[in-house]
Amino acid sequence: MTYEATLEYLYQTLPMFQRVGNAAIKKGLDNTLALCEALGNPHHQFRAVHIAGTNGKGSTSHALASVLQAAGYRTGLYTSPHLKNFTERIRIDGQEIDQAFIVEFVATHKSLLERIQPSFFETTVAMAFAAFAAHQIEVAVVEVGLGGRLDSTNVLTPDLSVITNISWDHADLLGDTLPAIAREKAGIIKPGVPVVVSEYQDEVAEVFREEAGHRGAPLAFGSDVYHVTPLSQTLDGQTFRVESGDETVYESLFLDLPGRYQRQNLPGILLALELLCEEDYQISDEAILTGLSQIRASTGLKGRWQVLASSPLTICDVGHNEGGFRQIVAQLQALSYAQLYWVLGVVKEKDLTKILPLLPPTAFYLFTQPSVARALPASELAQAAQAHGLRGETVPEVNAALARARQLASPKDVIFVGGSTFVVADLDEL
Repeated sequence: MTYEATLEYLYQTLPMFQRVGNAAIKKGLDNTLALCEALGNPHHQFRAVHIAGTNGKGSTSHALASVLQAAGYRTGLYTSPHLKNFTERIRIDGQEIDQAFIVEFVATHKSLLERIQPSFFETTVAMAFAAFAAHQIEVAVVEVGLGGRLDSTNVLTPDLSVITNISWDHADLLGDTLPAIAREKAGIIKPGVPVVVSEYQDEVAEVFREEAGHRGAPLAFGSDVYHVTPLSQTLDGQTFRVESGDETVYESLFLDLPGRYQRQNLPGILLALELLCEEDYQISDEAILTGLSQIRASTGLKGRWQVLASSPLTICDVGHNEGGFRQIVAQLQALSYAQLYWVLGVVKEKDLTKILPLLPPTAFYLFTQPSVARALPASELAQAAQAHGLRGETVPEVNAALARARQLASPKDVIFVGGSTFVVADLDEL
């Protein structure tokens, strides 16, 4: 098969959450374990860092991978979903996996896939582990897809588990309270394996203490150990002073991710690196500073407060839940502009009663919809938004909506594109 035919086989034959939603979820690890067993258990052939959370797990995964690469480790990175190309999900030292590997994997194991009938995600996780083993990586940074306890990636026994921010998302699958969601995320905690929780949150801290205690896993909160003070911020990144107790660890640490929400991720990243060093990893301060200063270049990270154009300033971000929206709105409010234009689209299962009240009523909205089956029709989004006092126009196609925003905007205005990962993924200029 060609690469295009291979992707079509994966998309059409295997149920995919990004396309069909909850119907694609196959709870439990049996399929992934069966796939890995048939593949020779590739996940036993490398060390790993496993990362869960509601917001920040993608940025944290890329940041840790960038530092490990700077420290000289042959590093695998598995993340999801992809924005433009399937190969983004599997990276070796920052480079996307070759299309030829995808084609060969599916051709070789097609009968296995048809016998086990895994989901799309279960297949891609097994494929990633096979790729890491085949490329003889030393350490993999593996991002959870959804939840943690029943996520396919949870077949790993890593050197370290990391859990980032907990917020409302996928309540229909993970639970209708923050502690319930946190307990699902805490499912990645393994017996005796240290766990870092990036941010201390009163509502869920006890859940992590309980789950770590049950498994005899040493637990530490990043925000209890490292205090980060923003010193400066530009559209290219931000600089922090980092302190631990009475000690200044870094007088000036540059992070090339400009999203203000990264200040919640950074303590967890730094504590994770500290604990990896205690696990005999060799990671110097130079590697940390270098790795954190070039995350986008060394790992290909996109869609995190990414600047698309400077006049008018045009920014996109993949934040898509309540916590993400709060951070986005706060950062937009810190900008100077005459008028804000927001290209907004969401998926059907999004709880608009939690999202729409957060949005600035003075912005002008271009209501749109991403090109996935789960998309909420732009007309329905517009109707719900108008009931919350938000005004704008309906332009169903994402790039057309951005073009319309640029027609309306002056050089002194700001355009923001977001609301769903899939809205950002649809952008031609990403």
